[in-house]
Amino acid sequence: MKCIQLFNRGRNNEPQSQNSIQSSFTDHERGKQSDSGLNSTSESDHSNKSRGRTKLPNLQEGPNSLRVFTFLELKQMTKNFSVSTKLGEGGFGSVYKGIMKSSEDPGKKQAVAVKQLGKRGLQGHKEWVTEVNVLGVVEHPNLVKLIGYCAEDDERGMQRLLIYEYMPNGSVEDHLSVKSTTPLSWAMRLRIALDAAKGLAYLHEEMDFQIIFRDFKSSNILLDEQWNSKLSDFGLARLGPEEGLTHISTAVVGTMGYAAPEYIRTGHLTSKSDVWSYGVFLYELITGRRPLDRNRPRSEQRLLEWVKPYLSDAKKFKHILDPRLEVKQTLKSAHKLSLVANRCLARQSKTRPKMSEVLEMVRQVVDMSAGAANSQLPLKTKDEMKTFKDSNSTGHIQDGGWSISVWLSKLRRRFLDI
Repeated sequence: MKCIQLFNRGRNNEPQSQNSIQSSFTDHERGKQSDSGLNSTSESDHSNKSRGRTKLPNLQEGPNSLRVFTFLELKQMTKNFSVSTKLGEGGFGSVYKGIMKSSEDPGKKQAVAVKQLGKRGLQGHKEWVTEVNVLGVVEHPNLVKLIGYCAEDDERGMQRLLIYEYMPNGSVEDHLSVKSTTPLSWAMRLRIALDAAKGLAYLHEEMDFQIIFRDFKSSNILLDEQWNSKLSDFGLARLGPEEGLTHISTAVVGTMGYAAPEYIRTGHLTSKSDVWSYGVFLYELITGRRPLDRNRPRSEQRLLEWVKPYLSDAKKFKHILDPRLEVKQTLKSAHKLSLVANRCLARQSKTRPKMSEVLEMVRQVVDMSAGAANSQLPLKTKDEMKTFKDSNSTGHIQDGGWSISVWLSKLRRRFLDI
């Protein structure tokens, strides 16, 4: 068995996007890498202003509970990686459902998801190492749990596998799809927005080090048996800049439609890049549309461009709601959530809120919604009306007698430091 080899962030061998395996454990490969993946033809990892730490947290730097599996064990768990156990196919390999003895009760069986990386060389191996290093040292209810890994040589080469908790309800993308037979209710969408914000806030602000997800999207948010949301697929994650440094410089990777404009333009990565992606995701929840959809008319292919004309008028706003949602029960809450999204989508990254602030805004949106519907979720809302046009927000939309301009003025006092 080979040891896990850590890789340094300072080298010019940053993994480039391959429309990364979507870790939904019910994955479907889109086969349109040019539409969804971002690739950089040049690397720039040596900015003096951004170098910071040299590597991600890793298993040798602290205790962890990861189990080391043999390849034989995984073959037995997945019926020799039978097609009947295959859950999905992604850019870096396949995902299988496996059955193993429960670590808590050996007399019981538990389902797991086994990701087997394909033989694609160092690039795939780096993403595998990153996932082990990140998920081996972090733990949160809204991050998918990594149970263990396998790194073994056999006659076919090096076997690299990851074993996760099984997420039976697939990804959020699955349920937002027009093909879904189980569309998500508005209350469930709010719950997902809250859970995802909790996960990102933990990565950005609640540890001794900061982790930037870098590939936040609906297909990387998984749903467990109780429909709790968990972030998954950390192969592109990066350690944030050290205190006093503004950013890290890196190859531009991720998924088209979610990546922040300044990151695409300069390769400068900060936690505010994830905040932008989260804002895109909120509009995905509101509209039920993908951020980039080549199958729609040209004027509707880019989600953020399509919604712009509808944001300044409450009467128009209802036209962007997912038609599968009940307008009367959803409109007020969805509009308030869009205000949070607009804050996340500020063109100037410095003016975007931190994820802890976004989390509080979303909590308040849900709290308000809970009073008007059977939401049974803990949430709230706060936010300035900052649209994608940056300074062109009207701030005068009336929402059921509640003046948005008054609401926002109170919020400004609380978030003056943003």
